[in-house]
Amino acid sequence: MSRLPLRSLNDAPTEAKDLLTAAEARNGFLPNLLRVLANAPTALETYLTVSGINARGSLSLAEREAVQITAAAEHGCGFCVAGHTAIVTKAGLDPAIIAALRERGHVPDTRLEAVARFTKAVIASRGRVEDADLADFRTAGFDDKAALEVVLGVSLATLCNFANNLGAPPLNPQLEPFRWDAPRESAA
Repeated sequence: MSRLPLRSLNDAPTEAKDLLTAAEARNGFLPNLLRVLANAPTALETYLTVSGINARGSLSLAEREAVQITAAAEHGCGFCVAGHTAIVTKAGLDPAIIAALRERGHVPDTRLEAVARFTKAVIASRGRVEDADLADFRTAGFDDKAALEVVLGVSLATLCNFANNLGAPPLNPQLEPFRWDAPRESAA
């Protein structure tokens, strides 16, 4: 059960209605993440705007989605892992790569492994990555622009991951085939 209301086109704040209508038309359904974000129309607008900006960057779709899945798994956001898994599955990404990203393991693709490792370093260090982490990212063929686009992707992921973790919306039926449950944290 969602901890925050799942807004619909009928009960969403006026400022969110056009954004939800467009999102539903684009997706073919209204993702529950957007229904949660509609409680704060500026948060919904920010998510949709930054998503569009992120898509215009130099990173490929697979690289951008590697950032999103890695960040979602690091943040324990099952909704976002499922949603981004759906995107890369439909795009034809190798299932072994998808599984590795979801499991936070070694990715059997050099560039995507570098993206996942750098994303984890950015999150763990709050952007204060070690010189060696940045050098490894560059050695894999990425430049400073790409490094900052990983930070952009992490910022986008943080908004949606934390909103989902706060709101706890159920997974949409369309995303059920891609379900991911965060590993339970052990008690210290």
